[in-house]
Amino acid sequence: MTAAAAQPSNPCFSTDAGTSVDLRIDACTSVIQSGALPWDSLAVAFQNRGSAHLDKGDIDLAIQDYDQAIGLVPNYANAFNSRGVAYQAKGENERALEDYDQAISLDPDNANALNGRCWLQAIRGQLQAALADCNESLRLRPNSSNTLDSRAFVYIRLERWDDALADSEAALRANPTNAYALFERGIVKRRNGDLAGGDADIAASRAIDPKAEMELAGFGIQ
Repeated sequence: MTAAAAQPSNPCFSTDAGTSVDLRIDACTSVIQSGALPWDSLAVAFQNRGSAHLDKGDIDLAIQDYDQAIGLVPNYANAFNSRGVAYQAKGENERALEDYDQAISLDPDNANALNGRCWLQAIRGQLQAALADCNESLRLRPNSSNTLDSRAFVYIRLERWDDALADSEAALRANPTNAYALFERGIVKRRNGDLAGGDADIAASRAIDPKAEMELAGFGIQ
C-alpha cells in the first residue's frame, strides 16, 4: 500500500491543487520524521516534499529530497523525472538530461520525462530526436499544453511554421495562460505578416511571465 493510499487526508499526499506549499512541506516533514512509514511510502513523502520545495523555488532542497527518494527506491521513475526538472530549473541541463533518460528507461510511458527530454534536445539542436520525444509524449497525453508548446518550439526551429502555429494554438486552447505558447504564436504570426496579432500575443506573454520571452529569445526565437 502506498502512502497516498494509506493516508489520503494527509496534505503531504493530497492531490488538491489548493493545498499550500508550506502546508505540504510541513506535513511531509512530519510523516518523514515520524518513522512510521514503510520504505516505499517514505520515498513518496520525500518525492512530494521535493516537489513542494521546487514549487517554492528552493531547488537545492528539492534535489536533496529527490536524492532521498531515489536512494529508497532506485527504480522510482517519477523521482528521476522530478530531479531532472529541478536540475533543468537550475540550468544544469546535462544532469537534467541524464535524469530524463533514466526516467524514460525505467518507464517508457513517462510523458513528463519525454516532454522534458524533447525540450532539452531541441535546445541542443537535436531536432529530429526532440520531435520524436514530443510526438510520443503527446501520443500518451494528447492535450498537454506544456508538451504542445515544446513541440511548437521544435517546429519553429525546423521552420515548419504552419505546424508551429497549430501547436501553439492547441496549447493555448488547453491553457490560455501558457506564456511560452503565446510568445511562440506571436513569433509565428509576425513571421507570417500579422504584426499586430503577433505583437499582441508577445505583450500578453510578457504580462503573464516575462521569463518565457527571455528563455525563448536566448535560444534564438525572436
